[in-house]
Amino acid sequence: MTIAVLGATGMVGSRVITEAGARGHRVLALSRKPASEDPNVTLIAADANDPSAVREALAGVASNRAADAVVLTVRTHPVDQEFLIGATRTVLDIAAQLGIRVLVVGGAGALRSPDDHDLLVADNPTYVPAEWKTTAAAGIAQLRACQAHADADWVYLSPPALLEPGERTGRYRRGTDTLLTSADGRSWISAEDLAVAVVDELETPGRERLITVAHRDEPPSA
Repeated sequence: MTIAVLGATGMVGSRVITEAGARGHRVLALSRKPASEDPNVTLIAADANDPSAVREALAGVASNRAADAVVLTVRTHPVDQEFLIGATRTVLDIAAQLGIRVLVVGGAGALRSPDDHDLLVADNPTYVPAEWKTTAAAGIAQLRACQAHADADWVYLSPPALLEPGERTGRYRRGTDTLLTSADGRSWISAEDLAVAVVDELETPGRERLITVAHRDEPPSA
């Protein structure tokens, strides 16, 4: 499979590239300033908001490798909702025309709270402090942009409340529209295991459009 990754130099994107490459997939790394020493990774300089550049990259014009799937994992600091929604719509439009599956790595804010399914995580201060509400709101708007696109084949992956660099265990829990927490109330996953979940979903797509994952502890030995 040829997998294009937009946001290739970010925390999640770079790990998706590593995970996909380790499984033998061909990777197109799209970023404003792409960088990788992996010979199986094709570096493509492209702005996610530049439709012509994205189309050429996904169609394989420069690389001779048309993408089978595209992972959109772009973020800005501070958050720029207009850029995020524009990039998402650009990718969905082009992917629909080319017949490419899209996996959007979004935010946890669009999920339901585990203790109150009528309360979105974005509105729950237990998981989203006030300083992160703007970021959470942008993630919800991104999901709405996906839901409004009837022609594209997409899945929106919401990480848990905490996503940080860590260990690749290859283990995780998978859910749908509700935030996953552990027995002690934590909701987290390493970026490495999130990348495992991303590539798993591309290799074996589920039926749900909104999914989430979280860390899974190793089962006790017998």
